[in-house]
Amino acid sequence: MSSLKTNYLGIELKNPIIVGASNLVNDMDIVKKMEDAGASAIVYKSLFEEQIQLESFELEEELNAYNNIHAEMSSLFPELQHAGPEEHLMKMEKLQKAVDIPVIGSLNAVFEPTWAEYALELEKLGVAALELNFYSVPKDFKKEEVDIINEQLSVLKKVLSKVKIPVSVKLSPYYTNPLKAITSMDELGVDGFVLFNRLFQPDIDIEKEEMFFPYNLSSHEDNRLALRYAGLLYGNIKGSVCSSRGILDGKDVIKMILAGADCVQVVSTLYRNKPEHIKTMLTSVEEWMDKKAYNELADFRGKLSKKNSNDPFAYKRAQYVDILMKSDTIFNIYPKG
Repeated sequence: MSSLKTNYLGIELKNPIIVGASNLVNDMDIVKKMEDAGASAIVYKSLFEEQIQLESFELEEELNAYNNIHAEMSSLFPELQHAGPEEHLMKMEKLQKAVDIPVIGSLNAVFEPTWAEYALELEKLGVAALELNFYSVPKDFKKEEVDIINEQLSVLKKVLSKVKIPVSVKLSPYYTNPLKAITSMDELGVDGFVLFNRLFQPDIDIEKEEMFFPYNLSSHEDNRLALRYAGLLYGNIKGSVCSSRGILDGKDVIKMILAGADCVQVVSTLYRNKPEHIKTMLTSVEEWMDKKAYNELADFRGKLSKKNSNDPFAYKRAQYVDILMKSDTIFNIYPKG
């Protein structure tokens, strides 16, 4: 029987399939099903600072809505404070006690000082590692690209100086040069990278003439960017690489490891196929490894990375040119209907 063990952030995992951050963790029955199906770790849903701020503001508004109706009345309610991150931490602690696999805390803060503050709170809770959820939604036309990356590097320095547990960074692909951003973070001592964030983009309902945010589950095609960067990074950074987005079945897991990833994160496929699908994915990987006579993941990890590939154009734009020159073959794949 092949061994599926892997190492991520210095943590030994029984297999490469991690449950990514999502609301699936809100249901303990689902959590147990994911663990029973073979999940090697769970990333708890992100602690979003702006959500806490909004909830705190709304509570303040509600409590003070009827103040000063009468001259002698200054407040209808006693002084109350929003629970802040405490409720989130309590739920995470409950999940940690319910499972026997590593739980990774995910964090997305707004202000630089609170990244380190919340990171410390998560560490005190006993999480196995931290995942810093980095992305930038540009709103300022004058802000330079270098300012955005420098802010993130500054946050990383503060967090790394405060906590002792492993720290990973979940990135969006929308950097001028993702490889430079990743290597800069790697040099600071980041333990791993999750590639990539799936950002929920707005859509427009033309009948209602209003914005809405549709559920946006990933498809197989979404994993190609993560595959490319896993292949480019293999052997070139010290940190671990975890592929995310579009990992829907065992074949996708195999592809990512062949490219150079240490592990993968899955979410969309669990919504589509239920938690038990993890077991199906793992069985598929094991059967492929047995057929290929691979004893462990290390036997084929990075085999098709840029570092080990025999195709000099596999990770270059020239491959796209080659595809265009053979464009007539596309009609064999998608014949005219």
